[in-house]
Amino acid sequence: MFKIHVGEAKSGVDVPPALLPLCCRVAQRTKQSLECGVLLFSVPSPMKYWREIIAVTQRILIELLRRRRSLIFWSIFPISVLILSGFILAERAQLPINTAFEYAAPSTLVGAAMFFSCLGGTVATVVAEREQKTLKRLFLAPLSGISYFLGIFLAHSCIGIGQAILIYTIAAFWGASFKGSILLGLIIILLTIIAYVGLGFILGTQLARRIEDVNSLVAAFGVPLLILGGAFLPAALFPPTLINIAQFNPIYHMNEALVGVSSKGEGISDIGSHFWFLLVFAMIMFVGGWLSYRRMLIVERRL
Repeated sequence: MFKIHVGEAKSGVDVPPALLPLCCRVAQRTKQSLECGVLLFSVPSPMKYWREIIAVTQRILIELLRRRRSLIFWSIFPISVLILSGFILAERAQLPINTAFEYAAPSTLVGAAMFFSCLGGTVATVVAEREQKTLKRLFLAPLSGISYFLGIFLAHSCIGIGQAILIYTIAAFWGASFKGSILLGLIIILLTIIAYVGLGFILGTQLARRIEDVNSLVAAFGVPLLILGGAFLPAALFPPTLINIAQFNPIYHMNEALVGVSSKGEGISDIGSHFWFLLVFAMIMFVGGWLSYRRMLIVERRL
C-alpha cells in the first residue's frame, strides 16, 4: 500500500497500488485548484472510466496471481472433472473417446469451472473487500462505482475465458472438437459469466457477511443446482419429474445451450428456448447485482 498527501497534510490514505496513478493525478489537481482559490470540475470521459475499469481488473488479477494456490486449484478441479466425466461417458454410454469429451467439455466448463470461479470468486471478492475495508479506502479514491463494478466483471470474464481455453485444450488432446459456431459459443459463455457474476454480487452483498460464509453459501445454493442442471451427469438420464423441475434451473439452460452448440453443432434456432432463457436471466442478474452493489455502498458509507 502507498499513502498520498495533498499540500502540507501530514496524514495519508492507504490506496491500492494499481489505483495510485489515478489518485496522484486527482491529488495534484486538487492542490492546484486550492492554490488558485477555485475548485475545478471536469466531465468524466469514456477513457476515464475505461482506465478505472482496467485498474480494478488488474488489481484483482494480480492478487489472484499472487495467491498461486487458488489459481492452481481452479485449474486442477475442472481438469479432473473433465477427465473423469469423459472416461465415464465413454465407458457407460459406449461412446468414442473423442465424442465423450465433446459432451463432457461444455458441461465441465459451465458447472465445475465457471460456477466456482465466477460465482464463488465474485462472492469471495465482495466479502473480502468489505472485510479488509478496501471499499472505504476506495470511497476516497477517484474511482466511480460503475468502474469498480465493471472491473470485477471484466476480471472474472478473463478468468472464465481462460478456463474455457484450458478445458477445450485438454479435451482436444483426446480428439474433441468444437462443432458449432465459435461466435455463438462465446456469446453463451459470456452470458453465463454475466449471470454468475451478477448472482455472485447479490449473494455476496446480501447473504455473506464473513469470508467463512462463502463456502457454505456456494455449497448450499450451488451443488443441488449443478446436479439438477446436468453439470455432472447428462440431463437425458433424469426422470420426467426432474426434467420438468430443471426447466426452472438456469444452469440447465446454460449447459444445454453450450452442449448443443459445442457438441452437436446446433444453431440459434435449435437452442432458442435455452438461449433466450439464459439471455433474460443474465440481464436480470446484471441489474440485480448492480442494485445490490449500490445498496452495499450506501450501507458501507453509513458505517
